[in-house]
Amino acid sequence: MARRDRAAFEHAFEGKAVLDGLLELAGARVDTEGAIVRMREALRQREPRFPDPEIARRLFQNLLGLWDLLERGQPIPLDHPPELPTRPRARRPILERPPPFEGEAPDDAWVEAAWRYLDEAPEREVTRLEHAFENRQDALLGFLDEQGPEDEVFGLAQQILFELHAMIELGWPPGLRSVAGLELQEAGSGQPPPAAFQAYADEALFEAEQDEDAPLSPADSARVKALVNLGLAALWSARRPQKESGTDG
Repeated sequence: MARRDRAAFEHAFEGKAVLDGLLELAGARVDTEGAIVRMREALRQREPRFPDPEIARRLFQNLLGLWDLLERGQPIPLDHPPELPTRPRARRPILERPPPFEGEAPDDAWVEAAWRYLDEAPEREVTRLEHAFENRQDALLGFLDEQGPEDEVFGLAQQILFELHAMIELGWPPGLRSVAGLELQEAGSGQPPPAAFQAYADEALFEAEQDEDAPLSPADSARVKALVNLGLAALWSARRPQKESGTDG
C-alpha cells in the first residue's frame, strides 16, 4: 500500500543545489545544511506552533500563490491580490471514518482503510488525534527520548507510533489509557499486537530504508524497529476493556 499519497501537494526535496538556489532567491540567511540543523531542532521541539491552523494554511497558500505568479512571469501586484480567472474547485469525496474492528483485532483491509482515513481526514480530526497521543502517552514519548536516539530515529519512531495509536483509537471504541513507564519495560510479556499493525509498521520502515534522498541505514532501521515494536506492544496492552469508556486509567 502506498502511504501518504497526496496528489494536491507533493513533498519533494530536489537536492542541495536546487534548495540552495531557492533559499538564495528568497533571501534566506541559511543554506541547505543550515536548514537541516534548524529543522532537526524544530522536530525535537515539536515546532512550528501556529496560533491557529488557519494561519498556517493561509501562509502557505500565499507563498505558493506568489510562486505561481513568478513561475508564469506575471506581474506581482503588491498592493492588491491579482485577478485570476475563477474555475470550479474539484471536490474530493469525504472519506468516512472506518468502523470499529470486527472481532478483537483488525485485518489488513481495515488497517489500509484506517491509514487512508488519516491521510484524508479533516485537519481538526488529525489534530485531535495528535493531541490525544501527545497528552495521554507522555510516558511513552519520554521513554523514546530517554533512549537517546538520533533526531531521525526519534522522529520516525514517534510518527509511526502516533499513526498506530490513532488507528487503535479509531477502531477500538473504549479507547486507550495512558501507558505507564513500568509497562514499557514489560511490554513483550503481554498479548502480541495484531499482525496487521505489525505489517504496517514494517512497511513504514521499509519505505524509509528505500527513500531516494535520505535512506534509513540498516542500523537506524533496527533501532526504530525495536522502539516501535516495544511501543506498539505497550499501546495494544493499554486498550480499555470494552465495558469501559470513561476517564483515563
